[in-house]
Amino acid sequence: MAAGDSHVRIIEVGLRDGLQNEKTELSIEVRHELARRLALSGSREIELGAFVSPKWVPQMAGSSELISAVIEERSENKKDSAFKKVRLSALVPNLHGLEGALKTKVERIAIFASASETFSQKNINCSIKESFVRYKAVIDEAKKHGLTVRGYLSMCFGCPFEGKISEAKVVKYAAKLKEMGCDEISIGDTIGVADPAQVTRLGKALKKEIGAKNLAMHFHDTRGTALANILASLEIGLRSFDSSIGGLGGCPYAPAATGNVATEDVVYMLHRMGMKTGLDLQELVETSRWLQPKMNHELPSKVKKAGLPI
Repeated sequence: MAAGDSHVRIIEVGLRDGLQNEKTELSIEVRHELARRLALSGSREIELGAFVSPKWVPQMAGSSELISAVIEERSENKKDSAFKKVRLSALVPNLHGLEGALKTKVERIAIFASASETFSQKNINCSIKESFVRYKAVIDEAKKHGLTVRGYLSMCFGCPFEGKISEAKVVKYAAKLKEMGCDEISIGDTIGVADPAQVTRLGKALKKEIGAKNLAMHFHDTRGTALANILASLEIGLRSFDSSIGGLGGCPYAPAATGNVATEDVVYMLHRMGMKTGLDLQELVETSRWLQPKMNHELPSKVKKAGLPI
């Protein structure tokens, strides 16, 4: 790794991608406290929720109230707020969702596209082509209001319905999201099937096409390869990664799938390697342990369970 290139950016997605697949539905108050604890641990980018129908994703109910409360806390307590330096974002599926996001004054939105045609139909009930038309309208409107836009691209390394996904197709769709106005594209191993060789190959192709600064990697740890895949990404110069406190979450289309790689596991590895994240590992572990009983099951994080070495 290049000298002087030791800072790694961690995007915390536990409050959205993590919680949306959990059976337990946390109250707005508990989610607010979780966000505060993450901010106090040094998290500087937190995805707080999603403007989706609570009928389909009940875990995201109250996202508007949560985001508004956090932003109000930040604006009223400029010196003391834990959220003072935190960039807040929310998932937006359509123009109706964007309307809700704009009311909260959140500064960043995310859209969710797929590299798998079948998954796109099952997840958002439209084709990939149709989803890009829908999202172009969302992106254009968001830009008018000064928001930045993150584009998730799911199923980039494999799909439970289609199996292997063409790497050329992933690069094409990522480039399309950038062309549409996304300032960052998060490349998702949604069901946790990727391996380091595949990550290296696809990562290099994506870097060449859209540039490292426009990329984040989003690994689930279903088969125990997430940390290895992060290491492979680091070795080709990628420095932005999504993670979820405690390893929250899963995928409704992948039986027994675990959530995103645990934030504290990623930070432990990076800090041992001499990389910098700006995160307090002990605070993350304590937050994960605080959260576990509220989820009514053991969280998969290894560092949370084992603790930090002396």
